[in-house]
Amino acid sequence: MSFLLWILFGFIVGLIARAITPGTQKMGFIATVLLGIVGSFIGGTIGNMWTSSSMTGQITTSGFAGSVFGAILLMVVIGRLRA
Repeated sequence: MSFLLWILFGFIVGLIARAITPGTQKMGFIATVLLGIVGSFIGGTIGNMWTSSSMTGQITTSGFAGSVFGAILLMVVIGRLRA
C-alpha cells in the first residue's frame, strides 16, 4: 500500500472514530491521520491475537472495523490520561 493510501485510510478511520466517540476532540488533520494509522495497528494487533490468519496489505470489512475500534480505544485511553 502506498504512502498516500496510508494517509487516506488513516484520515477516514480517524474521522469515523472521532464521529463515533462522544465529546469534542480538538484535532487537526495530522492528528486525525495519526489516530487512524495507530488505531489500525492497534486493531490489527488485537485481531491477530484472536485469529491466526494474517492478510497484510488487503483491506477487508473486518480489518476496517478493527481499525476503527483500535482508533476509538486509543482515543479513550488518551482521554483518560489527559484527565
